[in-house]
Amino acid sequence: MNHRLADALRACSTRVTVHVCALVLVLTHAAAFRPDVLAQTSAAAPPTAPATGQAAGQAAGQTAGQATGQAAAAAQKPGTALPRVRLVATGGTISNRPGGRLTADELIKSVPELTTYTRPEAEQFLNVASSEITLDQWVQLARRINTLFREDRDLAGVVVTSGTDTLEETAYFLHLTVRSDKPVVVVGAMRRPGIPGYEGQANLLAGFRVAASPEARGRGAFVVLNDEILSAREATKTDAQRLDTFNTRMTGVLGVVDADRVVFYRDVVKRHSAKSEFDVEKITSLPRVDVLLTYQGAPGDLIRASADAGAKGVVIATAAGATSGTQGEGIRYAAEKNVIVVRATRTGAGRIMGGANAPRPGGPQAGTNGPGSAARASVAGEDLSPIKARILLMLALTKTSDPLEVQRMFLEY
Repeated sequence: MNHRLADALRACSTRVTVHVCALVLVLTHAAAFRPDVLAQTSAAAPPTAPATGQAAGQAAGQTAGQATGQAAAAAQKPGTALPRVRLVATGGTISNRPGGRLTADELIKSVPELTTYTRPEAEQFLNVASSEITLDQWVQLARRINTLFREDRDLAGVVVTSGTDTLEETAYFLHLTVRSDKPVVVVGAMRRPGIPGYEGQANLLAGFRVAASPEARGRGAFVVLNDEILSAREATKTDAQRLDTFNTRMTGVLGVVDADRVVFYRDVVKRHSAKSEFDVEKITSLPRVDVLLTYQGAPGDLIRASADAGAKGVVIATAAGATSGTQGEGIRYAAEKNVIVVRATRTGAGRIMGGANAPRPGGPQAGTNGPGSAARASVAGEDLSPIKARILLMLALTKTSDPLEVQRMFLEY
């Protein structure tokens, strides 16, 4: 046996831990073939006291903890800087610290790991509960992000913080109105800062990593929580309390955020972002669109009341498209007032077929009060949830009041 190897083994049995021993063995074994290796290593490092078991364990833990960050840095092309990602904070539970909300800068500073993957920037747009955000502020937010991407070509992506109550709505609005192929990632938290299990920092880190990923480009806006990447079109909140509340029911996740990399499994085929026809620069305000529920014996006078109160559109949240009670009469009244009515499913999955005078298999539509006239006077919301159908209808009404054109948009988006 090589005398250096024998010396190393004796040292391992008496003075150092297994972790340090393994390193010594590798060096001494290499020195058997390249004697200069051990000499250069010894010359480069000053003599130190023998490592204790605790110190060696800490060193091993630090090495393991840094492995992911080193791998991410190694993945960058030599000489290139980390991608720049900007946080545009609007508030929500993720920042709702007792005694005062966290600012955008404080959120960034609370996650030092962000600098492993990105060059983070912070911007405070709002700092309120998501339910307090107005439609006008939605328009302003979309304009701001469009401006960032238009004027700052080196910006890789944007992360938006939001409260989870209306997070899916904000995300879908940005999905339709940010006309860039760069990613917009909306994140939030179910638990506020300072509470055990607060997941806001982990969600923020995952969101930044997705926004920095080149593979995220061209896929629209995302909802990223719980290390899962969801399309803003499909994501929905399904539980009032659980951390894994956001899912997509039928369609599944777009991808995941794992320790080693961001992984995408599929694409988004509906129109969005850079291919969207909705230009917020030309929108002064969003039209009123109400959402009403179908239930046994539902009265049509609520639809009439919406039309009379100035609504330009009404979304009827049905099961499979059928209305109830006197809702058919209300839909026909709305049509006479040039109010667009969209039927959307409240079941959480599936789609509403036909609509807007589209031909129906088997003749007149069955299952609605009246001989199909209510269905033919309305637009089919496809697989969008009622609250997302409302968003698309609001944007559609900024361009047209033709039911056939609105139906086209529901098919394409």
